[in-house]
Amino acid sequence: MKELIFKYKAVIKFIFTFLLVYSILTGGYKLYLQYSTGEKFYPDYMTHLVAKQSKELLNTFGYNAQVLPHPDEASMKLIINKKYVARVIEGCNSISVIILFISFIIAFSGRLKTTLFYILAGSVLIYAANLIRVVILSVGLYHYPWRKDILHSVIFPAIIYGMVCLLWVIWVNRFSNIKKAHDA
Repeated sequence: MKELIFKYKAVIKFIFTFLLVYSILTGGYKLYLQYSTGEKFYPDYMTHLVAKQSKELLNTFGYNAQVLPHPDEASMKLIINKKYVARVIEGCNSISVIILFISFIIAFSGRLKTTLFYILAGSVLIYAANLIRVVILSVGLYHYPWRKDILHSVIFPAIIYGMVCLLWVIWVNRFSNIKKAHDA
């Protein structure tokens, strides 16, 4: 048993670190959601921000976009040219994906400064890709509402999770301690 633990020490460390960081960040995020009153920023600050920034991007691209609090659920209604096309819910704000990304990067950590910079840069990229994803999805739903299922369930998760996987591969191959151990 000792030999197995020693042999797979790196794997065990990765799994333990990943689960620990993921649990802490997810717990913190759940507390944030629990204590978000939605009085000033409905339904919570991050979801509200994504909805507002998506609206601004849509307006920049020539669409007449609005976001309004949904009267029946904790979400923001996204309206293009007076047509209700989508709702921005808590799951659309990219925070859960960023938590997953950060947990992986810390579990495969590199030098502290590099790790912190990569977490910051990667989180910003994921957030920006998510905004673009929401905008493209909204435009797609506006023009092709009959393609809702494939747009929302296949194409757009592939964009966000594809970017996360690409960032992970770059991290592991260029910056993590795993790379340094294999090069030595």
